[in-house]
Amino acid sequence: MPALVTVDDVSKVFPLEDGGSYVALKDIDLEINEGEFISLIGHSGCGKSTLLNLLAGLNEASSGGILMDGRQITEPGPDRMVVFQNYSLLPWQTVRENVNLAVANVLRSLPEPERTKLVDEKLKMVGLSAAADKYPKELSGGMKQRVAIARALAIQPRLLLLDEPFGALDALTRGNLQQQLMQICQQAGVTTVMVTHDVDEALLLSDRVVMLTNGPEAGIGQILPVPLARPRERLAVMEHPDYYQLRSELIGFLQQQRRLKQRTAELARTQAPASGAAQANGAANASGAANASGAAKATGSAKATGTAKATGAPSSALVRLGFMPGIDIAPLALAIEQGLYDQSQLKIQPVPFRNWEVLEQNLIDGKLEAAITAATTPLALTMGLSHHPSPWAAITPLTVSRNGNALCLSRRLLDLGLKDPASLRSWLDSRDRPLTLAVPQRRGIAELLLRHWFCQGGIDLERQLNFVALSPTLMVGALRTEAIDGFCAGRYRVAEAVEDRLGWVMATDLEIWSGHPEKVLTCAESWAAGHPDTLAALGAALIRAGARCDDSDQRGMLTKVLSQPQWLGTRAAIALQRQFDLGTGATPTQLLRFNQFHADRCHLPNPAEGAWILSQFSRWGWSPFPSNRVELLTQVYRADLYAQAMELAGYANLRPSRQAFTLADGIPFHQDNPLAYLKALPDQVVPALASVRLPAVTDYISTPAP
Repeated sequence: MPALVTVDDVSKVFPLEDGGSYVALKDIDLEINEGEFISLIGHSGCGKSTLLNLLAGLNEASSGGILMDGRQITEPGPDRMVVFQNYSLLPWQTVRENVNLAVANVLRSLPEPERTKLVDEKLKMVGLSAAADKYPKELSGGMKQRVAIARALAIQPRLLLLDEPFGALDALTRGNLQQQLMQICQQAGVTTVMVTHDVDEALLLSDRVVMLTNGPEAGIGQILPVPLARPRERLAVMEHPDYYQLRSELIGFLQQQRRLKQRTAELARTQAPASGAAQANGAANASGAANASGAAKATGSAKATGTAKATGAPSSALVRLGFMPGIDIAPLALAIEQGLYDQSQLKIQPVPFRNWEVLEQNLIDGKLEAAITAATTPLALTMGLSHHPSPWAAITPLTVSRNGNALCLSRRLLDLGLKDPASLRSWLDSRDRPLTLAVPQRRGIAELLLRHWFCQGGIDLERQLNFVALSPTLMVGALRTEAIDGFCAGRYRVAEAVEDRLGWVMATDLEIWSGHPEKVLTCAESWAAGHPDTLAALGAALIRAGARCDDSDQRGMLTKVLSQPQWLGTRAAIALQRQFDLGTGATPTQLLRFNQFHADRCHLPNPAEGAWILSQFSRWGWSPFPSNRVELLTQVYRADLYAQAMELAGYANLRPSRQAFTLADGIPFHQDNPLAYLKALPDQVVPALASVRLPAVTDYISTPAP
């Protein structure tokens, strides 16, 4: 059934007297179903009343649109009615006359006896029949508000809009009116949107609570379903076993928003652009590191152009960028070899590593400004789940690549007749020794995908599998010596194993989670705060290069670039063949988007995907599920920096969808209810909940690389 109201990509910008502008709301998407009661909560200044006025047609969106029954809302109409906090009654008219004035103006076609009957019905509905002939000055605050509600309902709107209707009332009156409003709305069957600061009021009345982030540029941070049966009674609601968990979720969101606002202010106070001396020192350090490692160099000139927040020459001329060799670094290699940094006056010093732990430690120690890391790394570093146990404030402004992994097993297993998950499970059930699988890093995206897939297939992970961390550069050799039974890695290593007839592919990540984030750009939060121009220029170059990597006409050129010794070497060609050889004897086939660098919103740093990663961290007992996940995800996944990079690269800003997504098992994951997802999995996990301690704001310190 289509929604009654659709808020589609709505933003609202107000002009300021000094010629500037204030972005009150940004990129709001919301669907409101017929008969639903929605509450809007958030701190003062987050745009709750602004959104309500847009729904009412009192203001028009600066971009995007609001549809009601398929028609765009551009002005007030009789199908919507607003109840304000200040009642808005005419003091010289009686209660009946105030209500009748609205009916007479909107429902003019009704005969007068029917209008009178309608007015009397609504006054009876709100319990004011006895006060029909009184004037507003003779009424209490609660009675005045009931008159306003009766007036709104009397014109029979399809959408009732309430702007903190009980905010000025005492607690007892407010409680009574809340109960009456709930009964009235159910009786009338009217769709309702209410602005409130009262979380208990929101839980009592609502089907869903929409939580708005801090302004300016406020958006929807979370939507909380309220699964409490109707009709509701206040005491029964408060005694419901889920009530205090729901209440804690709302209060926790507001507290997280307050802390995020404080963190933003603290970052602004502590950060300053790098000095020329510091840049020169960093350049000398990076030059030595590059010469020692044999990494390629890239320099550029000219002037960067782009967003108002990231314009002119980058604030830091140097970026030492760490990476692990593999197909995923194709955008970096292409950007450097084709001079895509020429517009940004950057000096990019690519620094290769053979081990993820060493790369991460160099990033933490300030020996790298940024790195292309696994998708799990920014969260793991921030939570203290990496090899470095202390939380370290990492952020990601960009996803560099998606997909690209495969499970490669030893050829001797294929010779035993293991060709699919079912035969693998039977074989594992018949033996005492676990299968040893190498992954590039523990708790990385490769291990998360394998764990999810094997568990779905009924394999006992604790008894039948043994995960070991191994540098991808050593995986093929370990397979050759039978030190491992298989590995999960990118196509470059898998193609090498298949080419040498050492391994075969049982599954690719397209069969587990097609479109998953694989590699992301990661840096220190403090460095990003001090060098937004540099980060935007770096991101823009990777975005432009990613578009070329996804262009099939560029495949030959990409192969030539990656075959250079400073990137992958001569065997890169086998990993870039259009046909994917699984090593099973079957005819090689083309896997579309196996390595994805640009298409389908590839570059989005998507907090919903981060929420799935958090769910898996808690699923496997590595951490409690963060009760402050909104704060954590907002801090790590930087959509603002992504937007700057996209604009600088010449692309429109894209936003992640709030809709649920599914992996291959078909179980929907929704970022607003990750615990329900965990309960729906085969292992039916109920994780511990706890607030994750986030690292404090610190100054970024650049240090020499060894």
